[in-house]
Amino acid sequence: MTIKTGDRLPAATFRVMTADGVQAKTTDDIFKGKKVALFAVPGAYTGTCHKMHMPSIFLNAAALKAKGVDTIAVVSVNDAFVMSAWKRDTDQRDEAIYLADGNAEFAKAIGLELDASGNGLGIRSKRYSMLVDDGVVKIFNLEANPGKVEVSGGDTLLGQL
Repeated sequence: MTIKTGDRLPAATFRVMTADGVQAKTTDDIFKGKKVALFAVPGAYTGTCHKMHMPSIFLNAAALKAKGVDTIAVVSVNDAFVMSAWKRDTDQRDEAIYLADGNAEFAKAIGLELDASGNGLGIRSKRYSMLVDDGVVKIFNLEANPGKVEVSGGDTLLGQL
């Protein structure tokens, strides 16, 4: 079943690169007691994700935080090492946490997995944005086409706050 506005996020574990190496972070660690702007992309460094989606997030990061967002999070079906390198290359002001969903467990748990095996990418996440308040989805924007950023960008989410 696909998650929708008003639903609570299921328990899941992400991997995050820290100064001490790869660490596990649960949905409670990320979302409990916080207002989180969550952006999901099919793959780090892929064309649309890297050149369109990420800039839309970071051009609006300060304004999102000014509207009460505690945390900006980016999730992708990549490993923590790739997500760490992608953070280094895209998040120049250290404004977001990058969550590795390496086995697509979170994507599957919320019903937003994408079979991109036809393009050699395996199982990925659909492209979306959410505002999650204390673990509950308050705003949900799902892209109809994973190759576009029409409703899931930082500018759209900012306009909804």
